[in-house]
Amino acid sequence: MKKLIVFMVGLVAVMTLAACGRGQVHIGIVLPTNEEPRWVQDEQRFRDLLDETSYNVEILFSEGSSATERSNVESLIAQGIDVLIITAHDGGAAAAAVELAKAEGITVIAYDRLITDTDAVDYYVTFDSVAVGEAQAQYLVDQAEGTGNPLYLYAGAASDNNAFLFFEGAWNILQPKIADGTFYVVNSSQAVALQDQAELTRDQMANIIGQITTDWNFNTAMNLADAHLTNASAADKGDVFILAPNDGTARAIANTFEDDTEITSYLITGQDAEIASIQYIIDGRQSMTVLKDVRVLVQEAFNMAINVLEGNTIETTGSYHNGEIDVPSVQAEVLVVDQDNVIEAIIESGYWDEDEFELE
Repeated sequence: MKKLIVFMVGLVAVMTLAACGRGQVHIGIVLPTNEEPRWVQDEQRFRDLLDETSYNVEILFSEGSSATERSNVESLIAQGIDVLIITAHDGGAAAAAVELAKAEGITVIAYDRLITDTDAVDYYVTFDSVAVGEAQAQYLVDQAEGTGNPLYLYAGAASDNNAFLFFEGAWNILQPKIADGTFYVVNSSQAVALQDQAELTRDQMANIIGQITTDWNFNTAMNLADAHLTNASAADKGDVFILAPNDGTARAIANTFEDDTEITSYLITGQDAEIASIQYIIDGRQSMTVLKDVRVLVQEAFNMAINVLEGNTIETTGSYHNGEIDVPSVQAEVLVVDQDNVIEAIIESGYWDEDEFELE
């Protein structure tokens, strides 16, 4: 069957494979985009491990396109992979691509983003996304005093299951503090309507996220924040609290809030410990980030792939329901980083080199 797929992919794929001169590719890795620092970092961490294995590995980017993602998977199938590690651009749309791989007997490992509504996913390697949202929200709660604190909510892409998990975790912590008046939500009428509800259905979360989604995009986040501030009253400004879903959007939103003269101060969350956001934390322009140590996640995924190739038992620590099946998972821990521990957690740990930063 694999020979038939090689034939169907066509002469270009065959010539490309011959040109690389490496024979069969054993592990295929598909990442969503090389336009975001997070995924460039993951690529480099994977490449750092390549010298430790005799297996051939191919890494492809999907350029933020589900069509390109599918083409990448088809290309890797043609090259004879036995294991596919894939971070879906769109968790639902990726189902069709991984089903092609699964039909060829390829083991599918969803990496960092769950692929939904399919039984073609064997394993899921991730950080505890609910815990990420809880950590972000807890940071805001711990800094809040009194009542009537303006709260601005932002979320990731509605096409990314992780965005729902992050928001679920944040709502777990924030909802009681919204209900008791510690915070009031400025920028989501849907969140206000549901503020007394401790647990939200998927559809209810989708309604809120639909109003506050950044689509994981810097410009979208900036424009959304600008629109929210334009519509906000002076009473909705002053000292504010901001739930931002990741570092890229946090910087964009922070820049926008900084430019509003009616904002006295802001606390803003993030995640991924991107170099630019670590500098923002050092400079006091971003309050915190959730360090998801990519070195750990990459190592977990790579170890799993090698164990699959060598026929070893795969040990997992939990599972996630993807709408079709419970996908066995490995979950890595997360760490809150702010000005108090940024040097220890980021530089002294070797996560990023000190030369990357301007330190006082």
